[in-house]
Amino acid sequence: MGLTKQYLRYVPSAVFGLIGSQKGNIVFVTLRGEKGRYVAVPACEHVFIWDLRKGEKILILQGLKQEVTCLCPSPDGLHLAVGYEDGSIRIFSLLSGEGNVTFNGHKAAITSLKYDQLGGRLASGSKDTDTIVWDVINESGLYRLQGHKDAVTQALFLREKNLLVTSGKDTMVKWWDLDTQHCFKTMVGHRTEVWGLVLVSEEKRLITGSADSELRAWDIAYLQEMEDLEEPEPKKSRGSSPGTQDTSGPEDGTPETDETPEDRILRCRKAGSIMREGRDRVVNLAVDKTGRILACHGTDSVLEVFCILSKAEVQKKMDKKMKKARKKAKLTSSKGEEEDLEVNVKMTLQDEIQRVTNIKTSAKIKSFDLIHSPQGELKAVFLLQNNLVESYSLSPSAPAPQPVRTSRITLGAHRSDVRTLSFSSDNIAILSAAADSVKIWNRATLQCIRTMTCEYALCSFFVPGDRQVVIGTKTGKLQLYDLASGTLLQTIDAHDGALWSLSLSPDQRGFVTGGADKSVKFWDFELVKDENSTQKRLSVKQTRTLQLDEDVLCVSYSPNQKLLAVSLLDCTVKIFYVDTLKFFLSLYGHKLPVICMDISHDGALIATGSADRNVKIWGLDFGDCHKSLFAHDDSVMCLRFVPRSHLFFTAGKDRKIKQWDADKFEHIQTLEGHHQEIWCLAVSPSGDYVVSSSHDRSLRLWERTRELLILEEEREMQREAEYEESVAKEDQPVVPGETQGDNYFTGKKTIETVKAAERIMEAVELYREETAKMKEHKAICKAAGKEVPLPINPILMAYGNISPSAYVLEIFKGIKSSELEESLLVLPFSYVPDVLTLFNEFIQLGSNIELLCRCLFFLLRIHFGQITSNQMLVPVIEKLKETTISKVSQVRDVIGFNMAGLEYLKRECEAKSEVMFFADATSHLEEKKRKRKKREKLILTYT
Repeated sequence: MGLTKQYLRYVPSAVFGLIGSQKGNIVFVTLRGEKGRYVAVPACEHVFIWDLRKGEKILILQGLKQEVTCLCPSPDGLHLAVGYEDGSIRIFSLLSGEGNVTFNGHKAAITSLKYDQLGGRLASGSKDTDTIVWDVINESGLYRLQGHKDAVTQALFLREKNLLVTSGKDTMVKWWDLDTQHCFKTMVGHRTEVWGLVLVSEEKRLITGSADSELRAWDIAYLQEMEDLEEPEPKKSRGSSPGTQDTSGPEDGTPETDETPEDRILRCRKAGSIMREGRDRVVNLAVDKTGRILACHGTDSVLEVFCILSKAEVQKKMDKKMKKARKKAKLTSSKGEEEDLEVNVKMTLQDEIQRVTNIKTSAKIKSFDLIHSPQGELKAVFLLQNNLVESYSLSPSAPAPQPVRTSRITLGAHRSDVRTLSFSSDNIAILSAAADSVKIWNRATLQCIRTMTCEYALCSFFVPGDRQVVIGTKTGKLQLYDLASGTLLQTIDAHDGALWSLSLSPDQRGFVTGGADKSVKFWDFELVKDENSTQKRLSVKQTRTLQLDEDVLCVSYSPNQKLLAVSLLDCTVKIFYVDTLKFFLSLYGHKLPVICMDISHDGALIATGSADRNVKIWGLDFGDCHKSLFAHDDSVMCLRFVPRSHLFFTAGKDRKIKQWDADKFEHIQTLEGHHQEIWCLAVSPSGDYVVSSSHDRSLRLWERTRELLILEEEREMQREAEYEESVAKEDQPVVPGETQGDNYFTGKKTIETVKAAERIMEAVELYREETAKMKEHKAICKAAGKEVPLPINPILMAYGNISPSAYVLEIFKGIKSSELEESLLVLPFSYVPDVLTLFNEFIQLGSNIELLCRCLFFLLRIHFGQITSNQMLVPVIEKLKETTISKVSQVRDVIGFNMAGLEYLKRECEAKSEVMFFADATSHLEEKKRKRKKREKLILTYT
């Protein structure tokens, strides 16, 4: 048996050239006690924390594989909730940068995240149309709210009431009572998708933004508060059952009464509309924490800022309006009339919500966030479409507020997609070029060391010596840059159309270009002296031209410089002799044009990648096709041989980079990481590094390790990954009484929950085996009349020589809180009797009462029918009933005692400081106001 060929593994090294990706939203975060200085920005699968003042990246929250789609900071500023493309949610600590809590419940991308006022609950909305409320402290799901027919766009908790309001692309706004977990009101007054909503004016008004130029305002009246203030007027019953839709807010302008039978908690009527300047849809609608500033933007580069006036300001405005109206009425009335004129001035929505100004950014806005500084200044930060972060400040109280740009994070990122990459000969510098600029990066530090403006770049290389670079552009120009000074040395009109490809000659004295004008041109380097300078500088001159019948897409020299390969638009690759330019070979077989190709270091092989998704390996001696490989699921965009080997890399529009062996025609490994189409890649001269660029605006560096890669193990890992994906895609287990597809529970089946269920099953089986062994051991000891040593299970010994029942408890304690219910749902019923018996034993001991009761009640709920019909389990359930009630009462007493102790300490602190705690002070003040209003109402009634 021959030796197996060994390969070395390439691993991800870094992500750079990215400020913020487009799918998520930018948010202000609090770090080191400072507000308004740091922002969190989604960056593919990571989250970057930027310092706006210094323009530096200070923290990276490391993600897994999926792209970030949503961010939400906690009210205390210590945590950041991050939603991902696959529906998972991770909560990161901003102090340590670690994500310890993971929630899995959604089947599609997260579209909305929002904490409640205290930060104990988190509401998540998703493209799978579900809204889930999570308990952040217990790290588990509370309930799933199903009702929307399309993606949920926003979810908001109310501060004072236990209510949730959600909006969706199904044109609906739904109100949910979280005490009963049902939808008690559906607002259908929108004709198009509702993209955002905010609560303002002490949660008495709801403002929604949809796909038109209107911001609709809805007045909210809470029926309980209305009953406290006045006796309810008798109203006509319209006899429709609960659950009917609220048809408030028709678009024809008719008045809305909204007195429907489902108004048991609140009443909602349309107050009017605010017209936006933008004519497109609302992309984001937000309000600052004070509830005074409202801002929104569409698909353009303008943020519209509004100010919500207080009651005193509105009254002052109305008094002025009344004064003007009376003055005008006096002037228009006849002189003989001396009696008082009745003047009617109606208060409109525009009197309450006033336009402040517009903030115009340098590019289209993708997302924004607002914060109010203690000085009364409003700060707005923007994530722009062109990979840029800008921040502005303005004073809303000023007579004519003008936004001022305070900072801009631009360094270290291209404004558009990178279309060409190159390595320097010493493996240290990386060149990247896009539509507007060329950047030189230090590979070790990943810092941008030089930026030069250019035209739309398509191809590039370092001139031998690494002091100059040559760029080929979309307009057919050659641009020669000096790296030391960062200046453009020379621009040459090389081709009439796009200059698609460059290839440096092996003797390093010149290069060849191919363009869309059906020609291949040969160029030589030369030193020229300018008229006003004594120094010579590098220049290029054209020596020869090869005219062809089709557009040239790619050119490549053979290592011995005898042959030149030219890819044409007619799907063929022509091989010519360099010295005479005579035709040598034609490589045909691709169904679509060859976009990329490369020749191996020894000149024996040429590999071609095409838009037909295939890679073909040819021999350069006779032009025979050695192998055709189906390489990617979309067009192959780039192909490069690893120096001094027959291994090569391909990159495709399917977001993958693959390594291949051209001798054995085998796929070695796949490098996954990019989230959009990959445009190009470059391999370092040493072969130790690969750099790639993508439509997701990121540049990724891959590094060759010393770890050996064995193909059989790689295939096995690939099969395991496919199995894990298939497990997640399988139908969720159905609870008795539910139909397929309905899922009351908040979790979802993942490979982690399946593994957790397997660990429980293994622990119960070990408990059964060890219990049987102990019985046998007792019988043997009794028969022998002496104590025989009992063999100890190595697993139990590893856990500190614990008992089998204690081992089962340890396994339950080791399962993540967010995965507990789903793991028990997967557990077969045959293990449940043993688990219930063990639970009875554990609860009697008084250990982990909360965890055990949670598991017990869940098992009783999902297996109720089988447990009640099993006579063997009746005594176990009776014992559990007694022990659970007594132990839970004990725990409740302990908690009550602790709460009483904390209340006592709180009173002691208040007595010492003679200051009430803020929360209580606010609630007492509001209670006094409510009573005063009630007394005033009663006085008015009696008089």
